[in-house]
Amino acid sequence: MQLAVLGGFVVAGMAPLLHRWFGARTPMLMALLPASLTLWLLWQWPTIIAGNVLLLEWAWVPGLDITLTFLIDGLAWLFAMLISVIGALVLVYSGDYLRGHQDLPRFLVVITAFMMSMLGLVLADNLVTLFVFWELTSITSYLLIGFNHTDLAARKAALQGLIVTAGGGLALLAGFVMLAVAGGSWSLSELITQGEVLREHSLYTALLICVLIGAFTKSAQFPFHFWLPNAMAAPTPVSAYLHSATMVKAGIYLLARLHPALGGTDTWVISLSLVGALTMATGAFLAIQHTHIKKMLAYSTIMALGTLTMLLGIGTQGALVAFVVFLLAHSLYKGALFMVAGILDHATGTKDVTAMGGLRHAMPLTAAAACIAALSLAGLPPLLGFVGKELMFESVLEASHYQGVILILAFIAAFLTLAVAVIVALRPFFGPRRETPKTPHEAPPAMLIAPVLLAELSLLLGLVPALLDGLVAAVVTGISLGEVRGVKLSLWHGINLPLLLSLASLAAGVLVFRYWHALRARLARLEPIMARGPEAGYEALMRGLVNVAEWQTRLLQNGYIRNYLVMTLLVFLGLVGHALVFRHSPNIALSIDVYFHEAVAAGLMVSGAIVACVMRSRLAAVAALGVMGFSIALTFVLFSAPDLAITQLLVETLTVILLVLVLFRSPRFADLSTPVERLRDLVVAVLTGGLTTLLMLAVLNGERLPRISDYMVANSQPLGHGHNIVNVILVDFRALDTLGEMFVLALAAMGVYAMLRFHVVDYDARHPPTPRENTDD
Repeated sequence: MQLAVLGGFVVAGMAPLLHRWFGARTPMLMALLPASLTLWLLWQWPTIIAGNVLLLEWAWVPGLDITLTFLIDGLAWLFAMLISVIGALVLVYSGDYLRGHQDLPRFLVVITAFMMSMLGLVLADNLVTLFVFWELTSITSYLLIGFNHTDLAARKAALQGLIVTAGGGLALLAGFVMLAVAGGSWSLSELITQGEVLREHSLYTALLICVLIGAFTKSAQFPFHFWLPNAMAAPTPVSAYLHSATMVKAGIYLLARLHPALGGTDTWVISLSLVGALTMATGAFLAIQHTHIKKMLAYSTIMALGTLTMLLGIGTQGALVAFVVFLLAHSLYKGALFMVAGILDHATGTKDVTAMGGLRHAMPLTAAAACIAALSLAGLPPLLGFVGKELMFESVLEASHYQGVILILAFIAAFLTLAVAVIVALRPFFGPRRETPKTPHEAPPAMLIAPVLLAELSLLLGLVPALLDGLVAAVVTGISLGEVRGVKLSLWHGINLPLLLSLASLAAGVLVFRYWHALRARLARLEPIMARGPEAGYEALMRGLVNVAEWQTRLLQNGYIRNYLVMTLLVFLGLVGHALVFRHSPNIALSIDVYFHEAVAAGLMVSGAIVACVMRSRLAAVAALGVMGFSIALTFVLFSAPDLAITQLLVETLTVILLVLVLFRSPRFADLSTPVERLRDLVVAVLTGGLTTLLMLAVLNGERLPRISDYMVANSQPLGHGHNIVNVILVDFRALDTLGEMFVLALAAMGVYAMLRFHVVDYDARHPPTPRENTDD
């Protein structure tokens, strides 16, 4: 599995080459990767159903206790199966949906990388590994949402999603660090067994808040829900995958995985229950106001994500069973409905449900798949969605906190979602035939197989939900860490309160559907209020960020290097000077014990610096700087640092030559600063030099900590196998730092090469003016 996930990124990078070889068949070929992962996961099913756990470990950064560890239990197996199965179907679907698109190879690269990132996320057992894959999903989803990069709306939606989820990712990183500190381990499998220790730790509240922010932003919980509908700017295959099995389910997975470690407290229960219920009702309420089919489905996804969060907050065994069933039902019907939405757009040229009607004759298979999936969304029998809704109502009735509020919000969400499902199922396919921009036609087989298969699974598992008993028990065991027995799902539980609530929601939903247009007209009056919602806060925050950036750019980054240097040195003086003088009060003992030749070298440095500042001749100033630089090299020689001396000589020689060549073509020196500015510069320079001198004296006279040089001398040969201590420090002890410097240099070289290769086109030479043009300008 590790090789498959990591190798999947290599396969993603090969997509352009494969497209060059196989053309339109490339998506089908790429689908073999998730299909093979599906088969491997099915092979592991007997192990998982028996309650066992697979742990695959590989040392990644042993020195930092970071391992690339994959853990597969019931919870990880379910998510991995959804990602793999729906991923394979999406790739097959996208082959016809994007047939002939010039950017199909780029799409295949990004969506395959996105798929592998999600698999790595749900399988990772190490917090660092999980966070790396978590951020990879944000980056790849940004590229997918902004796939139509020429569309301003797509670029804006992609940036919005990235900022919201990446901001939550920063909070999550802080939460992970505190979680590792509190639990004493970076391993999830170890942390989730230390629930009592973590819940009693002083960092519990802080780390819980950080983790919840990360999960809520990723899974579009209120008030971070606004980015998800805007992400509908992505192509439909992306929307289908994003909403059914990936990205938005990442936060839900994280909450489920950490449930044994962080769950059970009043803070956890109340936060997840209320936020989830509010998100559930908000999503359903906003869905009913739209006619754009993808937007309606997107808001219904927010409803489902809120439901899942609420069920994890309730936390009883019945709620966890409902969580698993609702999760599976949502993945099946939402993937099918989004693909149906893509088929409708592809076949009719419109996404507006009010502009479609009577399409069942031209598109019978699409109509059948849409109706079955929509019935599951509505929670009607005999679909799996009905089983999930019944279990949801039953769990809400068992809630220990704010039961009445949660029940009311759940009922509102249920009947509004039913109305949305009926609109999606009936408006496009039934009623009078409406003219559409394109002549409607049935979708090709490659686009039909995915929604038909997912809809059939919803129907089959609804008719025989007992097929899921073993899976649900295994997943709930993975969430609660307690062996779960006696899970028996059925379509009929008799006449009880959950059934009565379902019937009441059915009646209310039919009324909403009947008077949908009138209701939308009345809700339109709330637009001024809704325009001041969370998204308005996000826009205000971004405008404020831009205004602050413009202000600090005018103040700090105004194009004058002198100002940059002065500001940098003032910050250095303020922070380091305050810490040195007021916080540490160093004991500085000044003893002058130098040889004559050392004093001569120091005098040459000082003289060169002073002459360079006062000379008005360019060549004389460069020569003075050269004297100062070569004096520094001489000092290195005197103090037994030949490597540094050679480096200094080479750099100084090259610098002097470059300065002479540049200044030879530069204008004469001129007074471009006022006397006050020059006095300011002199004061800053003197203070900086004085502070640096004090700092060096404090370091030389302070022995509060062991000397690091002793460690380097003692270990350069045993650990680094080198006798040149400087080289060992650079190559071994500071390997990552040196690698970073090499990367910066390589990046700079690429930039220089690009600039050299860039040819400026002389427009006037290529387009001479005609006699009728005015050439005075």
